[in-house]
Amino acid sequence: MTKQEKENYKNRLNEKKKEIVAHLSEFKSDSLEIETGDVQDTGDKAESSYTKEFLLSLSDTQRTRLTAIDEALKRIEGDDFGICEDCGKKIAKKRLTVIPWAPHCIECQKKEERGF
Repeated sequence: MTKQEKENYKNRLNEKKKEIVAHLSEFKSDSLEIETGDVQDTGDKAESSYTKEFLLSLSDTQRTRLTAIDEALKRIEGDDFGICEDCGKKIAKKRLTVIPWAPHCIECQKKEERGF
């Protein structure tokens, strides 16, 4: 992988990281707003609870992705970006274009998802 390609991936990862941090801030704000709102009856309480839980689950997913992005940025600095953490083969550029934080090649990812 060329230095320019690594720089492009690094820029994309940093942009995605900024986007996620902004969303997390927005979710936290929305969650606090729901928490402090006046809730009238049981139906309102249930809806408020569901909405808050939904927002928090989204933020958990975003936090997981943020961690994966940070790990990918470390791999770029350590010169092992684009190398599968399981088998050591190169991760296809096509895969990295779609998911630049991917730590595994497609074959190893499929194995992991099947539980092998």
